[in-house]
Amino acid sequence: MELVIAALVGFLVAGGAYLMMSGQLIRFLFGLVLLSNAANLGIFASGRLTYATPPFVPEGSTATAVTAANALPQALILTAIVIGFGLLAFALALAFRAWQSLGTVEMDAMRACEPLEPPTPPVASTPTPVTGSRREAAE
Repeated sequence: MELVIAALVGFLVAGGAYLMMSGQLIRFLFGLVLLSNAANLGIFASGRLTYATPPFVPEGSTATAVTAANALPQALILTAIVIGFGLLAFALALAFRAWQSLGTVEMDAMRACEPLEPPTPPVASTPTPVTGSRREAAE
């Protein structure tokens, strides 16, 4: 089962990276969601996939059973899901606002404050000195 989940994590990372490099803002956000889900699956798989007993403290005992499931990965994933959803909602709101003001979702076209052409380097005004055998050949 861990092999299947590891392959799924790899597939999600590859898909997320592909979408993030596409150049469109919406695809970038969906790629970010895929990477987030891949990280959640990785954390989930790190908590061992077993049919363990629930982590309840039996009546009359002061600790959980030895075969109880580890609740820490589930708590981490639940927190990550909530934070990821909040991040996605905020990023979608920013993308919508950018589309309203710029009229495009292409990241290359969203260059309102950057020049289209890169600045050219300054040209040297003094001639380069002729040295060695080149000077003698010129004379």
